Amino acid sequence: MRGRFWIFLAVAVSAGIALWGTSARANAKKDLFEMKTWTRKDCSLTPWLVADRLGYFAEEGIKVVYTGETQPALQVPSLLRGNNDVGGGHPNTLAVANSVGAKLVAVMESIVEPAPGYDPKFRHMWWFVNPTKHPKVKKFSDLKNVPGKLKFSTISKNICTDFLTNIIADRYGIPRDKIEWVSMPDVQAVQALKQGLVDVAGVHPPFYRGMLDAKEVKIADSTETGLGASAGLTYYWFTSGYIKKHPSEVAGFVRAMKRGQRWANTHPEKAAKWVEEAIGVPVTGNHYYSENATIVEKEIEPWLRYLEETRILPKGKVTVSSLVTHQFEAYGNTERSGQHPKSDR
Repeated sequence: MRGRFWIFLAVAVSAGIALWGTSARANAKKDLFEMKTWTRKDCSLTPWLVADRLGYFAEEGIKVVYTGETQPALQVPSLLRGNNDVGGGHPNTLAVANSVGAKLVAVMESIVEPAPGYDPKFRHMWWFVNPTKHPKVKKFSDLKNVPGKLKFSTISKNICTDFLTNIIADRYGIPRDKIEWVSMPDVQAVQALKQGLVDVAGVHPPFYRGMLDAKEVKIADSTETGLGASAGLTYYWFTSGYIKKHPSEVAGFVRAMKRGQRWANTHPEKAAKWVEEAIGVPVTGNHYYSENATIVEKEIEPWLRYLEETRILPKGKVTVSSLVTHQFEAYGNTERSGQHPKSDR
């Protein structure tokens, strides 16, 4: 009888421990801090996907909630309305938004342009022409010999595409008013160029293979801007109010994303494969990501200067220091694998 009692007791204790363990795991999962952002179906997906799959967000107590695809023009408004918590993009998008009172703050870098000697497939953009439509165009400078206006694809206005394209055009003496912009996502630009609907398509790494497979001719890439790391510069940002309310969670986000970016740089084939599976198109490679959480303010200057030169912003309306915070650099620089070992800095 006594033996049976101890057997029943042991079973009961084991069951209790198992139930407690299950409950603890459920509570831990339930207690993750939810951070909302839009769904990405383009080249910006990589570090989010890596940090999610490898559990870096969960280790920081964060659950990223993807709220669906959001058109570029609606992304900043979605942050201001609270539909999303964190977003990102290039300095020109940030500057224009803040010039009209958005109060967004960049907390860390995402993409940077790699050094010229690094594999070109990681450069921020490549430009292509259709050899059937423009058989004499072998490099970007040849475009000056094409009569009339040239249709260029771009995802949206005031992003990397128009900024970098105009910088390269200036370099080769091609008037900016020769360029006519046609808005479309990169995945559509592959088909548009093939069908002759645009003259030049500038696309990002996930779509390089599609262009090459279609036998289009590469005529330039973003390193030709001469801007160094700044050519591909992007940031993650929150509203200033969100940062003030949730500083610990933002610090955790910075740690998780930096780990994701470093992993993507050291495992490019695996990262590209994951992105390919997620977005459903062949992926040549991904961007090169900043491995250092230190924000280098001087790299924003060319983007602001361009906005002032093109009179999108009045001179002095927005300052570099008003766009960023250095508050979270120490969090992202812990356990870092190096300071931009392959970026042009």
